[in-house]
Amino acid sequence: MRFDAAVLRGYGGRFAVEEVVLDGGPADGEVLVRIAGCGMCRTDLAVRRSAGRSPLPAVLGHEGAGVVAETGGPDTGLSVGDHVVLSFDSCGHCRSCKGGAPAYCDSFASLNLFGGREERAARFTDAAGRRLAPRWFGQSSFAEYAMVPARNAVRVDPLLPVELLGPLGCGFLTGAGAVLNSFRAGPGDTLVVLGAGAVGLAAVMAATAAGAVTVAVDRHRERLALAERFGAFPLRTASAGLSGPADLPDRIRRLTDGGAQFALDTTASAPLINDALRSLRPNGHLGLVARLHTPLPLEPGTLDRGRRISHICEGDAVPGLLIPRLTGLWQAGRFPFDQLIRTYPLAAVNEAERDCEAGRVVKPVLVP
Repeated sequence: MRFDAAVLRGYGGRFAVEEVVLDGGPADGEVLVRIAGCGMCRTDLAVRRSAGRSPLPAVLGHEGAGVVAETGGPDTGLSVGDHVVLSFDSCGHCRSCKGGAPAYCDSFASLNLFGGREERAARFTDAAGRRLAPRWFGQSSFAEYAMVPARNAVRVDPLLPVELLGPLGCGFLTGAGAVLNSFRAGPGDTLVVLGAGAVGLAAVMAATAAGAVTVAVDRHRERLALAERFGAFPLRTASAGLSGPADLPDRIRRLTDGGAQFALDTTASAPLINDALRSLRPNGHLGLVARLHTPLPLEPGTLDRGRRISHICEGDAVPGLLIPRLTGLWQAGRFPFDQLIRTYPLAAVNEAERDCEAGRVVKPVLVP
């Protein structure tokens, strides 16, 4: 079959919407999904800085949602016409997958970031027959269609606006999952969120839904206004750079009655990470979701009194469990993720990237 997709051919180049070819229908365990909308995540854009590790040319996109058009084999658990949200790929048989932690799959990097599944990879080409990289995050959903492992697809209520649901498969899943799964925050708990982007604001919404007291830290007034709308106390950092004011930990401690129990960093800023650690109460937990690109120097005393730091991948989520929970919270008016979304036609993919990088939009969603 032939359909349109946004192809990235060079690490410094623009996306080009062009015709691509998928040879053959779904194999056992796969489903073909007609994409209704796909979120643009900063992980997609980080391919440009992957030093060639993520293969190109490729169709990116890993926050897809749509309608099942065809199924392969008897064991997909899905039917034609099902509405689905697509999430990250995992092998299903390693120790982590069997233990209910698919985000820590032994093959996570190779399946999602550095080449995807090689089975029948040559079936995906451009219109001239030149091979495209295997599926990005098991999806490659900056496209009209995506062939995905059924393991990636989570059935959702067909009454929901499926074109808006894709970011629940990664960005919003990560922020909300960190709060609900990793921290297990509940009523009366205290949380500081560093960075009020898509992941950070999803964490704020989830914390408010869970009854936690939240402080949001960012340098952009408009992002802090959103965080405040969603229930957080706003704290603004320096207007330039990513360092906070000298008294940021003291200000957080005052707002959280002596210190936060949890902190979530989405910035990868070493000064802010150290500030977050200093703002924690004894036995507090700091979770990192942004990838660090430089060594992280920890200042003396920041890990004293039982404080700890860990990396959180994909919100420690089992997508089939967390995505329905988040849609349920949205239906109850307690997780208004749709307020963070701006839609763009697939043909405007480069405009969406520019707006995302410039901070003019929290979560772009491409609609084929």
